Amino acid sequence: MQMIRQFFSKEQKPNKAKKMAPANQTPESIQAAKTETPATAAKNALGFGNNLINFENLESMACENGTRYQQAEPYPHAVIDSFLNLEVVKKIADEFPNSDQKGRWLDFNGRDKNGTLVQANKYHISDENLMGFYTQRLLFELKGARFLKFLETLTGIPDLIPDALNHGGGIHLNRTGALLKIHADFNRHPQWHLDRRLNLLLYLNESWLDSYGGALELWNKDMSQCASKIWPIAGRCVIFSTSSTSYHGHPDPLTCPEGVSRKSLALYYYTNRKPEIPIESTSTLWQNRPDID
Repeated sequence: MQMIRQFFSKEQKPNKAKKMAPANQTPESIQAAKTETPATAAKNALGFGNNLINFENLESMACENGTRYQQAEPYPHAVIDSFLNLEVVKKIADEFPNSDQKGRWLDFNGRDKNGTLVQANKYHISDENLMGFYTQRLLFELKGARFLKFLETLTGIPDLIPDALNHGGGIHLNRTGALLKIHADFNRHPQWHLDRRLNLLLYLNESWLDSYGGALELWNKDMSQCASKIWPIAGRCVIFSTSSTSYHGHPDPLTCPEGVSRKSLALYYYTNRKPEIPIESTSTLWQNRPDID
């Protein structure tokens, strides 16, 4: 399985006739199918034991590429292709509620203090009770001890803490016209006052075309240039260290057709730094692109 691309960068009426079992089914297999639970279905379909994630591949990759993560430009990050089996990616994408279900989606769209549009047509769900089985299972794995160890090995950041509340994270959906202005993220958890250290973005978009836009842009610390564009294709995972200058976003409106959306999962990881390291709390730091914004 290709793991590393780069571092830096559907009304039928019921049929009352008794159905015949296929010739290759036994009474035992028919009964097993009737009693199969979502959990056993996942286990039988995916091939990584009880996990959706192939931890063995990730762990090997982390040991070999920690230095490359640290040296990536414009700030430490990794782009991991085929992070998940595409069958799993599709199952998770199919679990997303319709964007018209306004009672489920949180809407944080709006403008900054200067009246500049900074987010549009961008929605998210942080409550895991509103998510499907496969999505919940994946989030469980991404917050578990084994995955935290992978992150610590890759990034060199010890004692990472996942956000059980998914503040600002969870599942994200961007409709036609969506944009997210270039920014650096808030740096402290609003309830637990932990320091934000890592972002993880997992894209779920089959057959995404470059012409739709929506690439994640990584900008250098003086906002003089975009150092990397990362297209949001299915199964691609981006992990990056967060700081006051880890500028990123997808600042141009999406041009995907109506009915097509840009789907992703977002998780943020924190640490509880020692008191002698003073960190000033900041909200989202919006940035202008030179000669564009």
